[in-house]
Amino acid sequence: MKRAIRFTRTEKSWILYDWANSVYATNMMAAIFPIYFGSVCSNAGVDNVVPWSYGTSIATFTIAILAPFLGAVGDYKGMKKRLFAFFAALGVLTTLSTALFDSWQMLLVGYVLSYIGFLGSCLMYDSFLTDVTTKDRMDKVSAWGYAMGYIGGSTIPFLISIGILLVMGMDNPTAVKIVIVLTSLWWAGFSIPMLRNVKQEHYVEVPPSKLAKNALSNIRETFGSIVKNRGIFLFILAYFCYIDGVNTVINLSSSYGTKLGLDSVGMILALLVTQIVAVPCSILFGRLSEKVGSLRMIRVAIGVYFVVCLVGFYMGWNIEANEGSEEAIALSQILFWIMAFMVGTVQGGIQAISRSYFGKLVPPSRSTEYFGFYDIFGKFAAVLGPLFVAVFSSVTGHDSIGVLSLVVLFAVGFIILFIGRKQMDASQQAAKTEKTE
Repeated sequence: MKRAIRFTRTEKSWILYDWANSVYATNMMAAIFPIYFGSVCSNAGVDNVVPWSYGTSIATFTIAILAPFLGAVGDYKGMKKRLFAFFAALGVLTTLSTALFDSWQMLLVGYVLSYIGFLGSCLMYDSFLTDVTTKDRMDKVSAWGYAMGYIGGSTIPFLISIGILLVMGMDNPTAVKIVIVLTSLWWAGFSIPMLRNVKQEHYVEVPPSKLAKNALSNIRETFGSIVKNRGIFLFILAYFCYIDGVNTVINLSSSYGTKLGLDSVGMILALLVTQIVAVPCSILFGRLSEKVGSLRMIRVAIGVYFVVCLVGFYMGWNIEANEGSEEAIALSQILFWIMAFMVGTVQGGIQAISRSYFGKLVPPSRSTEYFGFYDIFGKFAAVLGPLFVAVFSSVTGHDSIGVLSLVVLFAVGFIILFIGRKQMDASQQAAKTEKTE
C-alpha cells in the first residue's frame, strides 16, 4: 500500500493562513459582529439587513474591480507576497478599528474596509496554491486548508468568544469589543508562517518601469485565453452563479435570523455546529473528489444549498404568516439549527474543491492572473447576491422573498456544470498533457 506523503513546511504554512483568517469569517462576517451590528441598528431604528447587504456589496464590488489588475501585477516577481501582506494588514487593522466605534455608520465603514482587506488577502492566498504544491496534491492541500480553518480559525477562537460573551453578557458592547480585538490578534499572529515560509515559485520577469503597462496587456491576453478555453469559461460561469449563493448565505444568515427575532445565543451555537461539522466534511470532500470527481462533488454541494435556501424561505414565511407567534419563532429556531448543520456539510468542501479544481486548469506562472479572473467572477456574483436580497426585501417588504431568489443562482450554476462537464474534463486533461509535454 502506498504511503501517504506528509505535508511539507511550505504546504503547512499555506494551510495555516486558513487557520488565521477564518476567525474573521466566523466572528465578523457570519456570527458575532453581524448580530452586534443588528442590535446597534435596532436601537437606532434602522433595518440592519439592508445596510449590511449594501455594505457587503460595496466591499465585494471593490475587489471585483481590482481583481484582474491585482492578479496581473501579482504574477510578477516579488509582487504576490507584497500584495498579500498589504491586504492582510489592511484587514487586521480595520477590523481592530471597529472596536473604537459605537455608531452603526462607523461600524459599517470599518466592516467594509476590513472585508476588502480580507478578500484581497484571500485572492493572493488562493493564487499561492500553485506555488506551494503540485497539481495532484491540490485537492488534498486545499481541502485541509479549509478544514484547519474550521478547526482553529473558526472553532477555537469562536468558543473563546462565546465564553467571553456568556461571562460578560451577550448584549454587552465591551464584550463584543474584546472579541474584535481577539479576532484581530489571532488573524495577525497566525499569518506569520505564511509571510515567512511561503514564496512565489512561479512568476514573470518584468522591469518595474513596465509593470503597469505589461499588467494591462496581460489582462487582455488572459481574458482572451479564458474565453477561448470552453471548459474554463463554462466553469467560471457556473462558479459565478453558485458561489454567489454560498457567499450570500454566509454573509446574511445571522442578519436574517436577527431580523426574524431568533434567539441570539441559539443562532451563535447553531453556527458553531456549522464549524464543527465542516471540519470532517471538508476533508471528506477532498477524498471523495479524488474518487468520484471534483465536478460531481460540487454539484452535490449545490443541491444541498438549494434545499438550505428553501428552508430559509420557509422560516421567514412561517413567521410572517403566523404574525411572529412564539410557536412560529420556536419552529424557525429549530430549522435554523438544521440549516446550520446542512451548510456545515458542504460549505468548506464546495469552496475548497472549486479552488483546487480551477488551480488544475491554469498555467502556474500565470496563476495569480487567472485567479484574479476567478476572483472577479466570484466577487461580482457576491455583489449581486446581497443586492438581490436587499432589493427584493425592500420592494416586497418580505425578507423571505429575498432569500428565495438565491435558489435561481444555485439552479443555473448546477445546470451549467452538468451540461458543460465534458468540456471541463477536456480542459483539465489538456492541462495535464501540457504539463507533461
